[in-house]
Amino acid sequence: MSSITLIGTGNMARTIGTLAVAGGNTVEVMGRDQSKADDLAKALGGGTTTGKWGAVPAGDFVITALLYDGVVPVVAEYGDALAGKVIVDISNPFNATFDGLAHSEETSIAQEVTKVAPASASVVKAFNTIFRNVLEKGRPNVFIAGDNAQAKAGVAAFIQSLGLRSLDVGGLKMAHWLEGVGVVTVGLAGNGVGHWDFALGVDEFTG
Repeated sequence: MSSITLIGTGNMARTIGTLAVAGGNTVEVMGRDQSKADDLAKALGGGTTTGKWGAVPAGDFVITALLYDGVVPVVAEYGDALAGKVIVDISNPFNATFDGLAHSEETSIAQEVTKVAPASASVVKAFNTIFRNVLEKGRPNVFIAGDNAQAKAGVAAFIQSLGLRSLDVGGLKMAHWLEGVGVVTVGLAGNGVGHWDFALGVDEFTG
C-alpha cells in the first residue's frame, strides 16, 4: 500500500482520500485552513492524520487537490519540503467558457510544476479526465503521464489499490493532451452524452 498526502481539503481531496483509506493506504491531509484539514481527516477516518501547511509531507505521493491556478504557487511555496516526493497533479486548467485550456502554449500544469519543484521530485499527471461523481461511484480508467518510470509505477500501484485501472499515456509532455481530454469530457457532458455520469476509457479488441 502507499502513503499519500493530500494538499487541499475540497471535494476531490475528500473523494480520493475516501478511496485511499478504503484501499488500505496511509493518508495525511494538509490545508491552509487547519480546521478544515482536521475536519476532513476526521471524516476520512482510517487513521488519517493532518500535517502543518508547508511542512514536509508524510506521504511519498503528494496529491495537489487544488484549483489549477493554485498548484504551481503552492508547489513553489512548499519548495524543498517536496524533495524526493512524487507530486501528482490532478488539475484541469479550463478557460472561462470551459471549451479550451487557460494556457495558450503547448504546456500543462504538471509541466509547469516541474519548473518550480525540487530537482529530486517527480511529477505525474493523473485523475484529471474523471468527473468527481464518477470517481465516487464508478470504476473508471485513470490515465497517467510522467517522465519517471518508477514514479509512474508507484502511482499506478496506488490507483490499483483504489480498485481502478491505470493507463500510461507516456512522458510528461502528454499531460498537455490529457488536459485537452479534460476539455473533451466537458464538451461531451454538455452535448453528445448530455450528462456527467460517464468517463472515457479504453476497450481492447483482439482476435
